[in-house]
Amino acid sequence: MISSRVKSRRNLGIGHCTKVPRNVNMEKLQNHYLFSEISRREAQHIEKYPNAKVISLGIGDTTQPLPEIIASSMAKYAQALSTPEGYRGYGPEQGNKDLRKAIAEVFYQDVLVKDTEVFVTDGSQCDISRLQLLLGSNVTVAVQDPSFPAYVDSSVIIGQAGDFKGGARKCGNIEYMKCSPQNNFFPDLEYASRADIIFFCSPNNPTGHAATWKQLKKLVDFARDNGSIIIFDSAYASYVMDDSPRSIFEIPGAREVAIEVSSFSKFAGFTGVRLGWTVVPDELLFSNGFPVINDFDRIICTCFNGASNIAQAGGLACLSSEGMKAAESLVHYYMDNAKILVETFTSLGLEVYGGANAPYVWVRFPGKKSWDVFSEILEKTDIITVPGSGFGPGGEGYIRFSAYGNRKCILEASKRMKSLFA
Repeated sequence: MISSRVKSRRNLGIGHCTKVPRNVNMEKLQNHYLFSEISRREAQHIEKYPNAKVISLGIGDTTQPLPEIIASSMAKYAQALSTPEGYRGYGPEQGNKDLRKAIAEVFYQDVLVKDTEVFVTDGSQCDISRLQLLLGSNVTVAVQDPSFPAYVDSSVIIGQAGDFKGGARKCGNIEYMKCSPQNNFFPDLEYASRADIIFFCSPNNPTGHAATWKQLKKLVDFARDNGSIIIFDSAYASYVMDDSPRSIFEIPGAREVAIEVSSFSKFAGFTGVRLGWTVVPDELLFSNGFPVINDFDRIICTCFNGASNIAQAGGLACLSSEGMKAAESLVHYYMDNAKILVETFTSLGLEVYGGANAPYVWVRFPGKKSWDVFSEILEKTDIITVPGSGFGPGGEGYIRFSAYGNRKCILEASKRMKSLFA
């Protein structure tokens, strides 16, 4: 006997269903993930205009070839795996000891991070989700507004975010700390509610703002006063061109209130290779006095078998003196692209931010919706961008332009933009 429910599903074209309910938190996610939605719209545009010469200034994906010293190191390691002497299987879940030491020495030489506090992983975005698993669903969260969407989406998935408030375009249990030109892209902490966890990215994606030492000192003091933990995303630290801090651990007291996630993706071109790291200081403690690093180690050992040995060989080559020089040349190449974009939009009389300490240019289009501007630019110039509203309600009316492109494409995009907005 077929039940009426089964008949109804068949009439709707739904196949066999299990008795397993869907995760209610997944139902709270809004539409597609931002960059997946952009890719979907790009595909639709190409289907509509198959001869269009599309230029992507959207997702922050590196475009220049890996430096030879880095690529050859990975190739040599991979080739050695075919020999009895060179074969290696599982490595330590926390990462190659030499690489952990090199990260501590190269990136944290002035702030005394220990190699045992460095966890080598497959990237900072993956570590954001692992940290969410570590912290659980019973913590409160604050984010910069606008900010990288994975902070909010992972909070929704783990069950921290509460219900989505459509009118405000916010999750009810998340504290959105507005960062705009009016407050120099740094939250007014005196008006911010306390949160257990504060996600903070500097240089910021998408605004490109690098927080000053004074600003980060306020953030650390705020966390200490409120008993909070900062998850500091320094994925773009290598793009800092002035004296802005590259690590939260440059700030006194940060070791007692902060975790730092970072990545080889943007400064070494490892977006496809996949390699990053997280620093958890020994001094960071939960409310009961238990070391956070111990629980994170357990998360890593339970959920992760370690980063690719081949990728880690590339990471070691990157941190050699020759490798660092080669990686820095890539950074300067992209920053020169950013300068071209900044000059382009400035010449058009638009409000332009970023591009000085980050490879992102943040442009305001007053009186317009971000997705409308995105669609107009794509339809009329065949250029992919990122709508600012995808980074939070504070991004409405802005568009993010990525400087990760070939110089020829950046120059062509500049010409098209001038034709559209002149």
